[in-house]
Amino acid sequence: MGVDLRQVVAGILTITMFVMLGDMLKRDYIGNSEERFPGEARDVEFDSGKVMEKFAMKTNGPWMEESEELTPCWKKKSDFDLVEDYKGFVTFSLTNGPEYHVSQISDAVVIARYLQATLVLPDIRGDRPGDERKFEEIYDVGKFINGLDGVVKVARELPVSVSLRDFEVIRVPNRVTEEYIAEKIEPVFRRKGNIRVASYFPTLNMRKTAQKSGSDSLACLAMFDTLELKPEVNEVVEDMVTRLKTLSRHSDGRFIAVDLRVDMLEKKGCHASATKSCYNAHEIALFLRKVGFGSDTVIYLTQSRWDESLDVLKDIFPKTYTKESIIPAEKKSKFLGSEDSEFEKVIDFDLCSRSDVFVPAISGLFYANVAGKRIATGKTQILVPAEIPGTSSPITSHFSPYISKRNHMAYTCFC
Repeated sequence: MGVDLRQVVAGILTITMFVMLGDMLKRDYIGNSEERFPGEARDVEFDSGKVMEKFAMKTNGPWMEESEELTPCWKKKSDFDLVEDYKGFVTFSLTNGPEYHVSQISDAVVIARYLQATLVLPDIRGDRPGDERKFEEIYDVGKFINGLDGVVKVARELPVSVSLRDFEVIRVPNRVTEEYIAEKIEPVFRRKGNIRVASYFPTLNMRKTAQKSGSDSLACLAMFDTLELKPEVNEVVEDMVTRLKTLSRHSDGRFIAVDLRVDMLEKKGCHASATKSCYNAHEIALFLRKVGFGSDTVIYLTQSRWDESLDVLKDIFPKTYTKESIIPAEKKSKFLGSEDSEFEKVIDFDLCSRSDVFVPAISGLFYANVAGKRIATGKTQILVPAEIPGTSSPITSHFSPYISKRNHMAYTCFC
């Protein structure tokens, strides 16, 4: 039986067309799959056991536009009654990191104003005994003194004629009221002439209180208009922010800051609460993926140096960085020294206040006071982590209550 050459050629052409069509479909399918599922399925360990998760991706991520900066509602300095006769001194120290510093300053200013006493510029004390710094090594002294000019008299140091033995130490609850000062502090001050204030924190949140105080306006001024980093430290933060924005050009220069410190996750406070208050790298990776952030998202962690427990986060979000990889090389020896974490703390606090999105993996005062600074500047995209049972969750379900309920005390300070 003879073979028709034309039929053979036609058959070959037909087969070739089907092969080409198959390749085209395959490329389209794989391309679309990679858009929807950019990472491999991954075993993630939860309390309830292991689950297999695939992550959906939104190319640009669920970024929000910034709100407008709010206007201060507190009284202008010129509206405060002038104090002409100052008697005695109030001293205090800044301790435990910048999230405590703003509250400690607020308490000391309110107390000094009520007592008509001179406030002495505080020193800064670290976690270890003997770890002390001068205020001006980290913060802008001129800004602090000028911010309180006409409201509270500030002395850079005690006169040589005044001895520290003349001071009585008084522990005061954070967000101290005028009633408390009148009852518990003023009698001691009148008797001793000088006092040293040490704030303690009955709660680690900054929710608004129903009770109004005559000192609210002064507390707002002290918290939001006196404390700034000195220019040298601020320049380091600016350089780090610029670097992160450059790395996130695919997200229009936007990045996420996550307060995730491995040492804090291991502490008792993360396990003692009945409700979950701390999230590890596994859980943060899942959370960010499920609310829609893509693998190109740039993430800054407050963890100073890389820890292997963070690898899972970097597997899913390759552009995840810590201070050691972002801070300018020439600044590392001073600001990333192993013996001093005070610079690292203020860098983290300021950078988390400036990021496009803030995610507190650890609940506490760091989260609360970063939220206050962000509210003031219109950076209200703060996402509180959660274990999401499905494959996705609307990002609006995870806005911080400080924002969604407007229950942060900052909303009493700004209009």
